[in-house]
Amino acid sequence: MSALGVCLSLAAALQGTPAVFVPGTQFTLAWTHSIEKVRWEEDYRVELDPLTQLPVLHATAARIKGSAAGMEPPPDAVLHNGWYSYKPSQQIVTELRLTRSEFTADYDWCVAGRCQSMSNLIASDTGITRARACFYP
Repeated sequence: MSALGVCLSLAAALQGTPAVFVPGTQFTLAWTHSIEKVRWEEDYRVELDPLTQLPVLHATAARIKGSAAGMEPPPDAVLHNGWYSYKPSQQIVTELRLTRSEFTADYDWCVAGRCQSMSNLIASDTGITRARACFYP
């Protein structure tokens, strides 16, 4: 059986450019808002869609460290130890489109509580990085 994971690619990459495969079935995507300096974290699980048997991203939980102008947590969020925690309304995600800029800190990719900059996995072209669930290519 093929390994499940996440394929990262640059949206502006030339057709046929290989994606970077990141193995694993659970990760947290985290970032700090560039203006408000508020930390956001989203937990994902890579799983097979029961109908298609294709890999999908399942958003399982999310957290915001405080709130700020235009960044209010959803109404069902619960405040605990300074974090607003909630269950994302869109749980099955086909693809994440992550805008990355040279003027802001990069996203953090966290597995089992250990985080690293997304640039350690795939270089940024200061455009959009696509993340989708996939089988090992």
